[in-house]
Amino acid sequence: MNPIAGMGGRIGLKGTDGRAAEAVARGAVPVSPMRAREMLRALQPLKAASEIRWITCKGPMGSDLLDAERYPPSSSDIATVPPATTTADDTERACREFEKRGAELIVFCGGDGTCRDVIDAVDARLPILGIPAGVKMHSGVFGIHPATVATILDAWLQGYLRVGDAEVLDVDEEAYRRGEWVVRMYGPAKTLVEPALVQAGKMLFAEVTDEAMKDEIATHVKELVEEEPDTLFLLGPGSTVEHIATRLGVEKTVLGVDAVLGGKIVGQDLDEAGILKLLDRHPKAKLIVSPIGAQGFILGRGNLQLSPAVIRRVGVPSVIVVATPAKLNATPMLRVDTGDPELDREFAKREYLFVVIGYRTSKLHPIQA
Repeated sequence: MNPIAGMGGRIGLKGTDGRAAEAVARGAVPVSPMRAREMLRALQPLKAASEIRWITCKGPMGSDLLDAERYPPSSSDIATVPPATTTADDTERACREFEKRGAELIVFCGGDGTCRDVIDAVDARLPILGIPAGVKMHSGVFGIHPATVATILDAWLQGYLRVGDAEVLDVDEEAYRRGEWVVRMYGPAKTLVEPALVQAGKMLFAEVTDEAMKDEIATHVKELVEEEPDTLFLLGPGSTVEHIATRLGVEKTVLGVDAVLGGKIVGQDLDEAGILKLLDRHPKAKLIVSPIGAQGFILGRGNLQLSPAVIRRVGVPSVIVVATPAKLNATPMLRVDTGDPELDREFAKREYLFVVIGYRTSKLHPIQA
């Protein structure tokens, strides 16, 4: 477990690599222990719980949580440093030790950065499976939710799943913080193949031929903003939403969350606290988000500033999803992973969401948690 994974999300850092101390100073709280605990508790009633032999790190990178949840690990003397100072070297050293000790599968809790560290240690020699807990999770080795990782493990141990290939993506985190999307294929990995439970790698859409549809979507939203001058519009990350901001005549942080009121920008690159302060002053609000291509996540990947507290204040019915037809056609299912199972179920109960795909044009699209 990467103890600092995901800490930068709520406070708008867009990642924690090299910035853990800053995240703590700004009030960030650990995310990965909660996500790992959710997986372990979902695993407890399953057959796999009694059949897995755990090899883990001592302390905050593994054994503390396994002990708390009453799992009997075979702990290795690898990483005993406190969570604020764990490094990529600790992860790599741990994974090399796991391989030496005969591990058949590495389950890690973190994001894309942790995933790359695991690959650096074991390459594609061992299958890996990620419990989603980072800010960015675009690689194709993560379970849809922590609880689904438990289901995957159980199915694998019963012989229902095979090991297959997956892509690990490398996102330049410094560029990401500047609002630039710089991504490349980091390398191949092995993972457990279950299309319904393991997310696909992020699909990038240049959408050159879809510019006209982006224009239509932007015009549609611009009219909404003009019709509701007293409504706070929160603009999530992504190029489609950036196109909307351009039509509104405001400057958008491509990978951040910004706020517009009465056609004017009132907040840029907001963290969770900043969004909540704005909602205190402007309780009538709507949130505009666009799904990650192919994966379908509208919440819980790359926009952790939009926390359960924020979403509840805005209200599920006031979440507006926008996507071009081409992107939506390649996205079979919308998904949410807010970190609050009850809130996720609230979205899932709707079964379908309206997605704005053009001017005054929407399409019903299935959603699941």
